[in-house]
Amino acid sequence: MTDRIAYVLAAVLALMLVADLVLFDWGASLLLARKVATLIDYLAFWR
Repeated sequence: MTDRIAYVLAAVLALMLVADLVLFDWGASLLLARKVATLIDYLAFWR
């Protein structure tokens, strides 16, 4: 991965977080964090 691709991905991620803050009041990020936590618990069970 080049530096340029990493910067573009970081910018896209930052824009998505800002859009989530402005439009949904952190709703989508909170939902995603909860789903990731559930996935981690599920994967820990299979370990």
